[in-house]
Amino acid sequence: MPIKRLASTLICCSVPWFSGYADDTPPVMAYTAPNSELMQLDNGVILEGSDLQSLDNYTSGFRVTAGYSPWRLPQLDIGAEIAYRESEEISTSSGVNPLIMDTLSLGGAIVAGVRMGAFSVYAKSGITEWRGESDLEGADESGTALLQGFGATVTINRLVSRLEYERIDTPTLSHLNMLSASLHLPF
Repeated sequence: MPIKRLASTLICCSVPWFSGYADDTPPVMAYTAPNSELMQLDNGVILEGSDLQSLDNYTSGFRVTAGYSPWRLPQLDIGAEIAYRESEEISTSSGVNPLIMDTLSLGGAIVAGVRMGAFSVYAKSGITEWRGESDLEGADESGTALLQGFGATVTINRLVSRLEYERIDTPTLSHLNMLSASLHLPF
């Protein structure tokens, strides 16, 4: 008789546990993934978050480009570029923690282009060395990143218009990724 009582107790206790698998709706979790911006509690409250923002975002710098066209290949342009950038109070993240960081970067790139009459296209590739300062211990504060870009120019009577996209391959310097348009009047 005690074995029948033990078996019936085990069956009765396991029925609620198995009934959880019969429900089609997944259970509501009270936790979130480390890189998620949403969290839902058991009572239905949804907590939302976003990246840290700064009122004083400021980036400045300069770029020096030099190049030439080989005399035997007049449609080819080859050049080099050096760029220095300084950013203050830029919002970024280290792992999953948002933080405010000041960064300095110095980079160089090789530029190559092809001219087709008044229209030309070019691409560039290089590296950027960067250094940053933040209040968070353990945050990435320096490194080397790949720099890539491409662009096009149109020359009409001496007026040169240029459209360029440049990307630095590191999340810390993502604020330096840019699409730029410019007009140049050589003299």
